[in-house]
Amino acid sequence: MAASVLIIDDDRTVCTSLELLLRRAGYTVRSVYYPAEAAAAVAEFAPDVVLLDLNFTIETSGRGGMKLLGELLAAYPELPVIQMTGWATVQLAVEGMKAGARDFIAKPWDNHELLNAIKTQLVTSPLPWRGAGGEELAEHAGAKKATKTADPFAPLIGTSSALQGVIDQARRVAPTQASVLVTGESGTGKELIAEAIHGASKRSGGPFVAVNLGGVPEGLFESELFGHTAGAFTDARSDRRGRFELAEGGTLFLDEVGDLAPAAQVKLLRVLQERQYERLGEGRPRPTDVRVVSATSRNLDTMVAAGTFREDLLYRINLIHLHLPALRERPGDIALLADHFLASARRRYDRTGLMLDSGAVSWLRRQPFPGNVRQLQNLIERTAILSPADTLSAEQLERQAGERPVASNFAPSGVTLEQMEIRMIRAALGRNGGEITATARELGLTRAALYRRVEKYGIG
Repeated sequence: MAASVLIIDDDRTVCTSLELLLRRAGYTVRSVYYPAEAAAAVAEFAPDVVLLDLNFTIETSGRGGMKLLGELLAAYPELPVIQMTGWATVQLAVEGMKAGARDFIAKPWDNHELLNAIKTQLVTSPLPWRGAGGEELAEHAGAKKATKTADPFAPLIGTSSALQGVIDQARRVAPTQASVLVTGESGTGKELIAEAIHGASKRSGGPFVAVNLGGVPEGLFESELFGHTAGAFTDARSDRRGRFELAEGGTLFLDEVGDLAPAAQVKLLRVLQERQYERLGEGRPRPTDVRVVSATSRNLDTMVAAGTFREDLLYRINLIHLHLPALRERPGDIALLADHFLASARRRYDRTGLMLDSGAVSWLRRQPFPGNVRQLQNLIERTAILSPADTLSAEQLERQAGERPVASNFAPSGVTLEQMEIRMIRAALGRNGGEITATARELGLTRAALYRRVEKYGIG
């Protein structure tokens, strides 16, 4: 039976995107848009995991979502809830986790990170349907098994010498047990090459577990990586398996390792050196057999020189160093990647006629793509969804790549554009009772764009 996910978010666009992602991943999904509907939806739908947005009004402290979190957990103490917000803070994450939430994802989310967070909850939470089908469920939800393909490196698309050189290095190191550090800008495919290394290794039959260390609050680092026992700290209602335990016999991918706080670096180094760890509250060491592949978009050598990253930890994770080139460094691969993402969109959305015209391809090749391959993928998919025509043009791509500005047909004398924008936002908020989605729709903005302006101008 497919696991079920309930989405609680007042942004219908976000809900639609999450539904598409989760259904493709094999989940049963339902969305509710208003906090008042949440309790009834949980009772009726009985979800295995809840994705809960923390902001339902223009006020961005997350208090509305925290209040709803408390109400849901008071009624269903074992309900796995993952918090989501575009206004993530470490303090809010820790507060939510102490209140009983199981994880925290910042918007805009990374698809791999979100799916991994859900899978982790399915295997680590005491769910009522785990039992007779537990092994099958654990295989589905626990950590991703490597997909057996003729070539594990096939998902890394491109013929440029810059990319092929990295792939050749990765092929050589994959059969060994060497630790690997993958560097490169955000969106270049660091997790993809880590998965490929796992798939081409002798551990390919074991799990591949990914954790974004940049999204783990320092106070939750040990629980997330090493697990905890029931009662180890306040609100620890049940045992939890950490990422090292989930990855046993396979590969553990430590993404954004450069974001680790100094105290967490010490704890990670100790585990990598001693090959054992302790669950919080357990008091006995557990041996670990995992291969570690790390990644970062930061310059760790510079951080070592500045004293913000431990040199001994760098040596431990950096036996082999692979650097992925930015997309602007391999422009000849843009057309290949665009065709690949368009083919995927044809299958996903049942639009067999989707294609790019020649002008669209030329336009794509001229773009800097600071978000690299991930940005290109998002642009192609978003345009494919929103375009009424099957042939995508440069104009359509450019429209989806940009953000619509707040428009005004008049500018009274002595009033700056910034003052006009503040007036328009305040007026629209008043007309919509402070409701963020309706206000953003009226102004022709995304919710994220409206939030940015609210924060910039200090609009309460």
